[in-house]
Amino acid sequence: MSSDWSALAAAITDALHLDVPPVAITFVDEASDGVPAFDAPMSEPAADGRSGRVAAGCVFWVHALATTFSTAPEDHGNCSVGSLTHGLKSLDEVAGNDDVAALLSSGWVTMDMVPGIPTVTKKPASIVYGSLADSTIDPDVVLLRVNGRQLMVLSDAIPGLRIEGKPQCHIVAVAKEQGVPAASVGCALSRARTGMQPHEMTCAIPARELPEVARRVEATAEVDGVVARYAARDARRFA
Repeated sequence: MSSDWSALAAAITDALHLDVPPVAITFVDEASDGVPAFDAPMSEPAADGRSGRVAAGCVFWVHALATTFSTAPEDHGNCSVGSLTHGLKSLDEVAGNDDVAALLSSGWVTMDMVPGIPTVTKKPASIVYGSLADSTIDPDVVLLRVNGRQLMVLSDAIPGLRIEGKPQCHIVAVAKEQGVPAASVGCALSRARTGMQPHEMTCAIPARELPEVARRVEATAEVDGVVARYAARDARRFA
């Protein structure tokens, strides 16, 4: 694949006027030589044994804005949902955990919904996160944080763009395993843990599709600009 990830990051950022840089996510079959490990301490185990270096895997998206790092499967272990969607644990391994019980008892999800949640099919040895602009390896997924207007442009640029809901992290699995872009309106679980703003949503793009997506987004944004300028001029009649 070997694209110019820095140039692509700049192109998609400029075309969409992103406030947050794109994040590269790479699933690695072997330990990531040369990539520093995320070194925050492991949490004290919860009553059910859950522990991790962050509250949930989606929190790594936030840390990736500052530096590139690798994570081991156990680093994600505090969030059963993220461990499931990223192929780090099976449903049987997480089904008895307290966080799963809390989600089920609240009605946030039902057990019959869980098998339909997209997941990464092969357990990775590690997952690498970092700013796309700094990526020196070919990522699997590019994650964008977008607002309503930016999602509008993406929806026009990518015919049939999937718009998903909870859990937010499953769009990473959709992009990696199914090879199609997918956006999420977010989920209460992830918003509470990442501190994402109420207006923010996410879009996961298969990295190999990013050159074409960036080209389409640039063209769509240009057309939208023409239409918006016309509408602004026309609206002056009502001032």
